[in-house]
Amino acid sequence: MNLDMKTFQKLYDIIVKLRSPEGCPWDREQNPQTLRTYLVEETFECIEAIDENDHTHVKEELGDIFLLVTMLSYIYQEAGKFSLEDVLEGISEKLIRRHPHVFGKLEVKDSAEVLSNWDKIKIEQEGRKPKDSILDGISRAMPPLEHAYKLQKKVAKIGFDWNFIEELFLKIEEEINETEEAILQNQDSVEEELGDMLFSVVNLCRFLNVDPSLALQRTNNKFTKRFKYIEKKMQESNQEMKKENLAIMEKFWDEAKNL
Repeated sequence: MNLDMKTFQKLYDIIVKLRSPEGCPWDREQNPQTLRTYLVEETFECIEAIDENDHTHVKEELGDIFLLVTMLSYIYQEAGKFSLEDVLEGISEKLIRRHPHVFGKLEVKDSAEVLSNWDKIKIEQEGRKPKDSILDGISRAMPPLEHAYKLQKKVAKIGFDWNFIEELFLKIEEEINETEEAILQNQDSVEEELGDMLFSVVNLCRFLNVDPSLALQRTNNKFTKRFKYIEKKMQESNQEMKKENLAIMEKFWDEAKNL
């Protein structure tokens, strides 16, 4: 199936109209800084739709992401920085350049070698200077959970990693004990110890090839579903949602777990 470029042109023309003096006041007010939050939100909503295997919802959220990417590109084009064509041409050239095993004659044996060549191409062909630290290439603008995951993956590539999963369990237990001690002694380091504990759990996820953000999102969805069940059952039994009724709520929670 070939892409009908008229469809993309239609989206572009709509955005141009929205940004014009005769367009929408809200759209005209937007800039790269104001659109950052929406870009993050729509990405996570798309991930949620993928997790739910809701194809209609995925299609809608991908459309929202296309909208934001196109609008951001057009805003920079208005400022004379680069055009949407520059963005599309740039990613096309990068994909061809970084896949010589597909578009050239290079042979690779597995995906690990693909990633290794990818890093070499960035330095040798694209002229990117090696960083002072291998961690410098990781964006600090990432959400903390994803940032921790990326940091750990990067250092693991050069062998700075745990040898056995049992070591990680011991590390998590150590961090839990240190957190408990900090709480009991009313120390100022409670936040730091909690951070260390979370970092260790993220490390366990990475060691098991589990994306911690996706794992946590799955648990968030599960919690939401079960709590809504509690709300429904409490309403049906004319019970008020309050601490004094915790035992009743826990009973319904156990019911929700078995659904």
